[in-house]
Amino acid sequence: MTNLPKPLVVTSGEPAGIGPDLCLALAASPWAKRIVVVADPDMLAERARILGVDISLCEYSADTPQDHSGLQVLPQPLQSPAVCGTLNPDNAQSLLDGIERAVSGCQSREFSGLVTAPLQKSVILDAGIDFTGHTEFLAKLTSAETPVMLLAAKGLRVALVSTHMPLSEVPAYLTSERIAAVIRVLHEDLQQKFAITKPRILVCGLNPHAGEGGHLGNEERDVIAPVIQACQEKGMDVVGPLPADTAFTPVAGPADAILAMYHDQGLPVLKYAGFGTAVNVTLGLPIIRTSVDHGTALDIAGKGTADVGSMLAAVDMAAQLAAAR
Repeated sequence: MTNLPKPLVVTSGEPAGIGPDLCLALAASPWAKRIVVVADPDMLAERARILGVDISLCEYSADTPQDHSGLQVLPQPLQSPAVCGTLNPDNAQSLLDGIERAVSGCQSREFSGLVTAPLQKSVILDAGIDFTGHTEFLAKLTSAETPVMLLAAKGLRVALVSTHMPLSEVPAYLTSERIAAVIRVLHEDLQQKFAITKPRILVCGLNPHAGEGGHLGNEERDVIAPVIQACQEKGMDVVGPLPADTAFTPVAGPADAILAMYHDQGLPVLKYAGFGTAVNVTLGLPIIRTSVDHGTALDIAGKGTADVGSMLAAVDMAAQLAAAR
C-alpha cells in the first residue's frame, strides 16, 4: 500500500444513495487509517445502524496520529435527515460545501488528494443550484481552464472532449481550440501524473467511419485532423481521427489513452471492460481527484449490496497519483 504523508479526503456523495455505504466499507480496508470522510456524522452513524455495521467514528483532526482507531470524519452537517432512496433538495448546498472544504484542504496540502462518491445532479438542480457535474464544479473551485474527464480500467484509459451535454450540442462544441486544449492536458497529465514519458494517444472521429471522407460529415476533415497534425508537428504521438468502432480494437495498435469526442462514444467500451473496478480521474486540475465509475444507486442504498470495488480502486489510484506527484 502506498505510503502517504497526508491522508486522502473522501466526500460521501448523495446521502440518499450508496455513497455513505461505500465510505463505511472503507473502514474495513487497508486505507482506513489514511482517509478522512467528509460527511454528517449522524447520517453515517444511522447508515451504519441500518447496515448492521459496528464502527467507531471519530472527528477528524490534523493532529490525529496515523495509528488511530475508527473512521475519521470531517463533519459536514446536513439540513435534513437523510432517508435511503429518497432525494431531498434541502441537503444540496451542504454537499457542495463539503466538496469545497475538501478541495480547500487539497490545495493547502492538508490532504494528499480527493476521492468523491457519486452525487445526484438532478436533486442539486431541483434545489435551484446551477450544477452540471463534479468535473465542472471542481474546475470552478480550482480555477482550472480545461478539466478533462478520464476513466481508467484494466489498462484502458478513455478521455472525453465533451462530457455531460445533449448529443445535439456536441458538434458545435467541438472547436479546434477545445480539442487542442484537451489533447494538451491529456498529454501533459499522462506524463506528469501517470509517468508516461512519451504517451501515445488515439483520437476518435465524431461521425461513423470517421466521416467516410466527408460523405458522413466534415468535422474530421475540417476540425479534428488539423489539430492532430499540429500536435504531431510539436512532436506528440497523436494518431487519428480514427473510426470509433476500430479505435478500441487491436488493429489500431497500442495506446496510453483514447480520446473520445463525446460521453457515450467512449465510456460504454470502458465500462464494459471494467465496470465495478473503473476509476474516474479529473485531469487538468491542480489537485488529485478520482471518483467511482457509477452513480448513486438509490434503489440499493442501505441494503448492504453495494459493490465497493470501484471506490477501493479510486482510493488506490488517488494514492498512486499523489505519491508520484
